[in-house]
Amino acid sequence: MKTTLLREVVGLAIDTLRGNKMRSGLTVLGVVIGITSIVGMTSLIRGFDESLRNTIRELGPNTIFVAKFSGISIASGKDFVDLLRRPAITVDDAKAIEKLAPSVRIVDSWLGGMQEVQERVFYAGRRTKTMLVLGATEQFADVNFIKLELGRIFTQAEVSRRRRVVVLGQTAYEALFKAEGLDPIGKKVRVGGVEYTVIGVLGKRPSAGNFDMGQDDFVLVPLTTYDALYGDRQARGPGGVSMAQSAMIAVVPKDTATREQALAEVEEIMRVRHRLTLDQENDFDIATQDAILAVWDQVSGATFLGLIVISSIALMVGGIGVMAIMMISVTERTREIGVRKALGARRREILFQFLAEAVVLTSIGGLLGIVFGSAIGLTVNLLTGFPISLPWWSFALGIGFSATVGIFFGMVPAFRAARLDPIEALRYE
Repeated sequence: MKTTLLREVVGLAIDTLRGNKMRSGLTVLGVVIGITSIVGMTSLIRGFDESLRNTIRELGPNTIFVAKFSGISIASGKDFVDLLRRPAITVDDAKAIEKLAPSVRIVDSWLGGMQEVQERVFYAGRRTKTMLVLGATEQFADVNFIKLELGRIFTQAEVSRRRRVVVLGQTAYEALFKAEGLDPIGKKVRVGGVEYTVIGVLGKRPSAGNFDMGQDDFVLVPLTTYDALYGDRQARGPGGVSMAQSAMIAVVPKDTATREQALAEVEEIMRVRHRLTLDQENDFDIATQDAILAVWDQVSGATFLGLIVISSIALMVGGIGVMAIMMISVTERTREIGVRKALGARRREILFQFLAEAVVLTSIGGLLGIVFGSAIGLTVNLLTGFPISLPWWSFALGIGFSATVGIFFGMVPAFRAARLDPIEALRYE
């Protein structure tokens, strides 16, 4: 009985759509726009989210980073000028961690991340765009889990003796050598005005969304060489605050130790070296993969919430349209309602009929929105290579939202139809 009634109701709803194509089309337009934005933007946001998470995971689950400040402090609302006033992280801090932390296996120091040095690289009449110069130790590739495409990384002797050797990122390699089919190993290049011997080329680094965000726009030189050439450079931040040369330290625990053990030891050593009392908070940042992902969760969560709010406006407009067309439908079919009631139809059956019609109307809009939203995501992926994700729950969310709009906004006309007096309805012309 219920199945037959449901089939009849769906048929009546589709007949209503066919009989009023223009009006029905304009009515469901708001629902289509709302669901299209939900599914389309969800596919792009989820795709970017997964891509960024994979990039962060490249840092390694156990790697610990120590820096003067990071996005974690900025995301927590701390004043940027106060962050700039923090004491610099030094190579001596890294040496102390390596010596005093029993749970630590690898300690690497980088210079050039906080105070950027930008230079062009030259070779045989060709040059690169301006790119970052980084100083690091022989542990750089191990800590960053970056594969070498050609050659090798520095040796400990080259770092200690300040050798002028360089490892190229992909951008410099492609601009100077790859396009010409040349082997860069052993070639002499100039970084700014200083000559270096190329000893290696790093592989491509992953990027969020497959965008070129300059992740390969750098060259790597020994930490001691960098310090000798650029160590005296000073920059000024907001408010004229001096930005002294500050290092970043990367720490990898031993296989027999946990990340939490190593993190506690690193924090204790840094607090002692910075002479912090028990009631003083850290004047440095310690970041892990989980902490970086937590910051991104806040950003992506706020973005998704904003998307839902914006899409809800279109859905509300569509819902008002549904209510309007259903009110008109009740008025036009008053006599039909009177006949059905005279033949024994109960109030709840009339209520169910008009409520189901509203749900069918908005669900059709939801299905169209899912199709259009998926098409937008797939088109963007084909044209730009931007990663997308079309999880099943985004489709369920679209159908659920559209059906909810039908139920909510169809309630008033459905109740009006159910409460019509059969005698008055039969008299209606």
